[in-house]
Amino acid sequence: MELDSVAATEAALRARLVPLDVYRAHLDGEPFVSDWVTVDQAMIDTFATATHDHQFIHVDPERARAETPFGGTIAHGFLTLSLLSPLAYDALPGVETTRMGINYGFERVRFLNPVKAGQRVRGRFKMIGLTERAVSLQTAWDATVEIEGATKPALTAHWITLAVLEPPAS
Repeated sequence: MELDSVAATEAALRARLVPLDVYRAHLDGEPFVSDWVTVDQAMIDTFATATHDHQFIHVDPERARAETPFGGTIAHGFLTLSLLSPLAYDALPGVETTRMGINYGFERVRFLNPVKAGQRVRGRFKMIGLTERAVSLQTAWDATVEIEGATKPALTAHWITLAVLEPPAS
């Protein structure tokens, strides 16, 4: 999954569009699972620069190896949380008449297990709520970021997304 441009992101989203009745049928259904994504040191360093969070546990591999129980650097919790969007682009369906998607927010987020530099993560999403309005859909997801080979996930969250829809034809 290489979403390195607006065009690539939009293409990934378009490929997963379904009619509204198909989308509705996913409520309380089987979870959607993304492909694996590697969280490497370059990703962690880029996130540290973007957020001005250069704590040594994230950006200094030698010191992190010597002074932490992690054996090396770990991803920022907020980096792991921010990966929900691209993981969702890879896994979740959208509705055919969607004009744009908006991150509405979270009811709950728990960071359960650090992601070590070099580990792979994936998203697991279960639709648990759907509120339909005239020109929008608010969807609630049980979202989990799993770490390859780990029994405990990196994080769990109750995530709410908003799809702005094309107005109905008059």
